[in-house]
Amino acid sequence: MSKPLVIVESPAKAKTLARFLGNQFRVEASVGHVRDLPENASEVPESIKKESWGRMGVDVEHGFKPYYVVSSDRKSRIRELKAAVKDAPEVLLATDPDREGESISWHLREVLKPKGSVKRIVFHEITEEAVRDAIAHARDIDLKLVDAQESRRILDRLYGYMLSPVLWKKVQTGLSAGRVQSVAVRLIVEREEERRAFRRSAYWDLDARVRTADTQFTASLVRVGQERVASGKDFDPTTGALIGRNVRLLDEAAARGMRESLSQRLPWTVTSVEEKPATQRPSAPFTTSTLQQEANRKLGFSADRTMSAAQRLFQDGVISYHRTDSTTLSDKALREAARAIKGMYGEPFYGGPRQYQTKVKNAQEAHEAIRPTDFEQTPQSLSLPPDEARLYDLIWKRTVASQMAEAQLLRTTLEITATGADGTPHVFTATGKAIKFAGFLRAYVEGSDDPASELGDQETILPKLAVGDRITAPGLGPVALVGLDPKAHETVPPPRYTDASLVKRLEEDGIGRPSTYASIIQTIERRGYVWRQGKALVPSYTAFAVTRLLKDHFGQLVELGFTGRVEEDLDQVSNGELDRTAFLEQFYNGQDGWPGLRHLVTNEDRIDYPVIDLGVDPDSGQKIVIRIGRYGAYVQMGEANASIPEDVAPADFTLEQALTLLREKTQGPQSLGNDPKSGLPVYVLNGRFGPYVQLGEAPEKGSKEKPRRASLTKNDRPDTMTLARALELLSLPRTVGHDAETGQDIIANFGRFGPYVKRGDEFRSIGADSDVFTITLDQAIELFKQEKKRGRGRTATRTVLREVGLHPASQAKVEILEGRYGPYVTDGTTNASVPKDVAVDSLTLDEAVGLLKAREGTSAKKGRGRAPAKRAPAGGARKRAAKRSA
Repeated sequence: MSKPLVIVESPAKAKTLARFLGNQFRVEASVGHVRDLPENASEVPESIKKESWGRMGVDVEHGFKPYYVVSSDRKSRIRELKAAVKDAPEVLLATDPDREGESISWHLREVLKPKGSVKRIVFHEITEEAVRDAIAHARDIDLKLVDAQESRRILDRLYGYMLSPVLWKKVQTGLSAGRVQSVAVRLIVEREEERRAFRRSAYWDLDARVRTADTQFTASLVRVGQERVASGKDFDPTTGALIGRNVRLLDEAAARGMRESLSQRLPWTVTSVEEKPATQRPSAPFTTSTLQQEANRKLGFSADRTMSAAQRLFQDGVISYHRTDSTTLSDKALREAARAIKGMYGEPFYGGPRQYQTKVKNAQEAHEAIRPTDFEQTPQSLSLPPDEARLYDLIWKRTVASQMAEAQLLRTTLEITATGADGTPHVFTATGKAIKFAGFLRAYVEGSDDPASELGDQETILPKLAVGDRITAPGLGPVALVGLDPKAHETVPPPRYTDASLVKRLEEDGIGRPSTYASIIQTIERRGYVWRQGKALVPSYTAFAVTRLLKDHFGQLVELGFTGRVEEDLDQVSNGELDRTAFLEQFYNGQDGWPGLRHLVTNEDRIDYPVIDLGVDPDSGQKIVIRIGRYGAYVQMGEANASIPEDVAPADFTLEQALTLLREKTQGPQSLGNDPKSGLPVYVLNGRFGPYVQLGEAPEKGSKEKPRRASLTKNDRPDTMTLARALELLSLPRTVGHDAETGQDIIANFGRFGPYVKRGDEFRSIGADSDVFTITLDQAIELFKQEKKRGRGRTATRTVLREVGLHPASQAKVEILEGRYGPYVTDGTTNASVPKDVAVDSLTLDEAVGLLKAREGTSAKKGRGRAPAKRAPAGGARKRAAKRSA
């Protein structure tokens, strides 16, 4: 007899469900979305190609009807699913428990058209109990949720497809705009503008080091007479200007003068001792947003990396659903957490059951926080891949800690007074924190975006002192002053956004949904709007230009409150309080003071090419601006222009640096001499990817011959470059020798991550830069005998999932490998992730090559440390762009 059919999104989820349901059900995976709006011209249905709105796939003239298509890589899966539903007496759609999952279920029903009954089942954890309970409470598809998701998809399609062409014409081809994406970029750009405007200020203070019989502590000068001593909080965090009133700003001379005076005027006196008990409560269990933030702070994970690991944990049935705004826990979870706490820490450490109030406005999606599905599965008891293990450890500890007792603290403040030469009291304070009962701190301590804040949370024990106790010179009493140190400080500009702080800001302003933040950050990075400097998200000049254009001409669309209002409207659609068509009509055509998207994008000829003012040349008085050209950002003064290296953050690029680049470009390349072998001149130049050396003259326009070039290493400087060093760099890549065992040559060179040796498609990092020129064949072979290390000493294994074929251009072998973050395709030079909704077995050679080309385009934008690509010198496309915008 045929069995009921359960359809989920992913093969991994299907495999987990099949373990629970045994032979009673057949479980299949849709492998993501089964259909969507057309992504390119070839997918647009013939019937709408001639319509003005045809390329968008949305009929804006008749109720915003969407035209869905099944992409070519989904057709074989659809055929298989149609065969599976043909004889199934019942179809249970078990996609994820959110709006998108509801929409996928609806699309499956519309495409497969099952003859038997169709029901929707929802579960927030993949456990046998939860799945069987969901089957017992199967329901119909919620069309209001489908309407809300479809409205979101259509709105985002209209936004992107109508604004992006403006960016192509006015900034750069290939750019994109997005409802949440553009606002996120705006936030990052505005923070960088604050950093550019920031002016550093210096201030000094005085630290007294005091020793007792068994400990030493530090007290800082906080008050002189009735005036507070200026500290970091007295300066404007956005400008660096002093804003504190009635404060004394100490300079170096004043601080050193106080040290000489006060150190001679002992003893000092303890004038105040305050002890206050305090209570510290645990944080709520994780939501999608807080998990992304904490994983970034504590593990260094990007939002996308966090969500990928969480997805795998959910599909394996280890955690509950990871896309949620809720901080509540089920009764079952509360009972299990209580049992785990009492068993591991003891009865006094249990503080629950405790529920937390959700702080997110309009919280929806899943109805429970992210938590372990089984609290007895401790992080130590599970064997998980590295990323999943670290993330599960975070989730388990945070959930358990949320139900533990509060920490009991004792905060102590000591006040010590010294008397100046004029009799003015100088007050020093020291603060301490003692943990009287650890409570939840035994399991978990929350991270912070401010490192200083985390230091303040550490336990600091002060000695037992009483009012009237004396601080004397060493050897003259039990409490002695052993040092009085003037300390210089400098205000720092506002920190750049990280994944954690950006996610926090987006959520606070109601911009988008936490479940989309990972893909948003990934998109703006892939599009070249941001690049990473450690954890920091640094905007490119392209991001500056796009943000300037959107703010000047489409300001309402990138207002911080705009997407928040959209989310509120979508919530009303999902609740049946707002008609889907009316919502889209208002967005597109306007209403109640809102002009509508259609009217905003008309008359684009009024839009100027965006430029970024940098300043004025103090000698000539000419204006210096930054423009975006075909090859990236360049600085321009009159007819002169020069590329800006892509690894220079906008806030760090000064007027002086711009003038230096322009002067070097005007004077031409610096000659280091001639190569004694070829007789060709050797130059040192600055380009799009930083300084480099070149052998021979620049090629004429249209020439296919390329002069030999080599990037400078991090230890090289253009102003100290010698001919000998330049020739050494130009000699690379160096053939170390021939490995007789493998039949392959071993090559040494510099790469993006430092010096390396290469044998075929295998790489090994080597030590110092100089080793590139000295490493022997035996030493290189020995490196290849050792297993490749990655990260913190982890061994990298190279698991080939499938050979796809030969690259049509390079004839290199194209393979799909199992990577740390999932499968990826590689040709030995470039790596590209396989999209999550693409099956490894179905990926074609053309699709693999397409992924590699897309990745190469992204890498070219980031391009750290590579020699610049050949291009026409200062004129060409850049001059034409400058003339068009003049």
